[in-house]
Amino acid sequence: MRLRMMGRSHALSGWCAGLAVAPLVGLTSVAEVVPFAAATAGYALLPDLDHPGASASRLLGPVTRLVSGAVRAFSGVLYNLTKGPRDEESTGKHRHATHTLVAAVLLGFLAASLGDRGKWAVLGVAVTGLVLAADALGDWIVLAVLAAAGWSVVGAALPGTSAADAVQAGLTQIGGWIGAAVAVGMFVHCLGDSLTRSGCPWLWPLPIRGETWYELRLPRPFRFSTDSWVERLIVAPVLFVAGVLLLPGAFPALRNLFDATSIWIAGQS
Repeated sequence: MRLRMMGRSHALSGWCAGLAVAPLVGLTSVAEVVPFAAATAGYALLPDLDHPGASASRLLGPVTRLVSGAVRAFSGVLYNLTKGPRDEESTGKHRHATHTLVAAVLLGFLAASLGDRGKWAVLGVAVTGLVLAADALGDWIVLAVLAAAGWSVVGAALPGTSAADAVQAGLTQIGGWIGAAVAVGMFVHCLGDSLTRSGCPWLWPLPIRGETWYELRLPRPFRFSTDSWVERLIVAPVLFVAGVLLLPGAFPALRNLFDATSIWIAGQS
């Protein structure tokens, strides 16, 4: 339950980050922003591939469990080879190798290189992120992406443009930034873990106070535990509301609704 709850928070934070970053890289239409944010939400779960009970580790049954075991083994070896004189005794498996800025950047570059191979590679990376996100957030995120795809088809009704051309153009546009979706999602995960009591060593291998795996965390009074009331009643609801408000066109729609409500109230008085 705890892993499930924190996974939902990670996915929501990835969704919000994707919606916020998309316009910065030139993705502005619903058909572009929503799939990009969905991929970011999914890859915000990827660092927990180093835990056997995480969504990413259970995604494809024995296949991802095998990958998870390999990741944990690699992380343990890397920890023992690079730990500083003041790093604690630890297996170095969970919240280590995959929970670093280095890992986020490297996997982002890998995804970007796959994106350069064409629309099918982009689709593969994007769908993997979507499946991860749906496992944590539910089918609504799949429906959101399908609706965005439908929106692109409707937009393709313009003279001289086919639906296939619109969808392909959207994939091409997203493909140039699919690596950013992976990297941003993974890094947001690390920032989320830094809010908890355990912290996260995402600045590895930068030595801090004699530790190369120094766990960055909030001051003690502001830390919270996974699946605590803070996460369930404050963090997750705030992320959900932000995830709605950051959708393209959300603020104009809310303003119009507010104006219409104000006019109706004035008419009743």
